Amino acid sequence: MRITAEAPCRVDLAGGTLDIWPLYLFHDSGVTVNFAVNIYTGCTLESRPDAKVIVRSRDLNLEHAYDSIDELCAAKTHKLPLVAHILRFFRPAGGLDIETYSESPAGAGISGSSAMIIATTSALNKYCGTGYSIEKLREISQNIEAQIIRVSTGCQDYYPAMYGGVNAIELRVDGLERHALPVDHDELNQRFVLAYTGEPRNSGINNWEVTKAHIGGDKKVHKNFSTIAAIANRMRTSLEQADWDQTASLLREEWTNRKRNAPGITTPLIDRLIAVTRRAGAQAAKVCGAGGGGCVLFLVKPGSKDSVTRAIESEGARVLPAKVSKHGVRVKTHKPLAQGAGR
Repeated sequence: MRITAEAPCRVDLAGGTLDIWPLYLFHDSGVTVNFAVNIYTGCTLESRPDAKVIVRSRDLNLEHAYDSIDELCAAKTHKLPLVAHILRFFRPAGGLDIETYSESPAGAGISGSSAMIIATTSALNKYCGTGYSIEKLREISQNIEAQIIRVSTGCQDYYPAMYGGVNAIELRVDGLERHALPVDHDELNQRFVLAYTGEPRNSGINNWEVTKAHIGGDKKVHKNFSTIAAIANRMRTSLEQADWDQTASLLREEWTNRKRNAPGITTPLIDRLIAVTRRAGAQAAKVCGAGGGGCVLFLVKPGSKDSVTRAIESEGARVLPAKVSKHGVRVKTHKPLAQGAGR
């Protein structure tokens, strides 16, 4: 049996970090707004005639072999911990070759790891016949990622990987609910530029520091998140109404408040990029994810993508050729190759 799965990364617009439990429980009408981009992660599974489990990462150029799934489960450390933790949960019968890949640059802040977990759990769900719903896979994926990074994880990163498109994830006492926003994807594609600063950062640490401050009763952080929650709700409405000037204004407001939460969210390069692109036609910008480097999203005036791109590249950052991904994770089962056929 051979199964492949592919899932898109995401760009967050507003309400990030608020999606970490239990932060959203302390604010009214918590919501996170984001969209999927055509920067993909993927997983390929193929059964083996023996009991070995071979784990590979194509983009990291790493490989590790276990004599069996029992050996993998008993191991204390792993060369590729993300896949190892997922395999430990599903415990597939028999031997298996599993290879993952990610098109996301390292530390980009566009949830490459979360998207890869959704792709890999979806593939193993099919392979093992466990029959979990996509929402249950989100819960499993989020818990596994918390085991790996050893701090609390948010929920918003998984939904673009699950569904694609533009999303509002409502964060409520009775659970989470995702709503697809009726945004014209072609219009959005003409209005955003995504740049990679080449500065990896540890989102788990940044988010954990903010989470500890919030739960610990830091009134300033609590107030900032109340403001961020209100901004996210207003941004949801502005996107539904295709009010792009208001969306840009809210993105600027979100970034201003987010920088107050913790030191290191911005960097000198990010500040320079925001300054030079404003003169080239950018209306607003914010860091993707927890900050400290990685990717920066720019909302631009119609017809300004090229000039904004040149301004970004003049500062040494790299523009990623990203567009909205209309679909979420896709899983395919492939027919066995005929005996003697080439791969």
